[in-house]
Amino acid sequence: MSFKLKTSKNTETILNRIETSENLPWYALVKLSMALSINGKPLKAEDFKTNSLGRELNRQTITGEADELYKCLIELKEGRHLTDDEFFPHYVKAHIDRGADLLDQEQRYSSDFLVHLTELEKSL
Repeated sequence: MSFKLKTSKNTETILNRIETSENLPWYALVKLSMALSINGKPLKAEDFKTNSLGRELNRQTITGEADELYKCLIELKEGRHLTDDEFFPHYVKAHIDRGADLLDQEQRYSSDFLVHLTELEKSL
């Protein structure tokens, strides 16, 4: 069982930029990224093919007490049971990396990012 993962370099760059510009904690951005990705379309094969040159994250920090909830949500999205090794780090990393790209788009194209996030929250 794995307890750590490394984001892609692109994810690290995006989340560092948003953290600085919006004054939001990095780990909150990780959770927002996961939520956006899980709420979106199912993962594609290319979503699993990102590098691991970014920030190292601990499983407890990412999912905390909601670990089983995250796993259930991803299983529902995938329509199948995931082994613990599939769930973490593979699916969690794929959702964080894809979600960071989605979060980047949301920030770039909204005039007030924080207000926009509260509106997004209603659909998550």
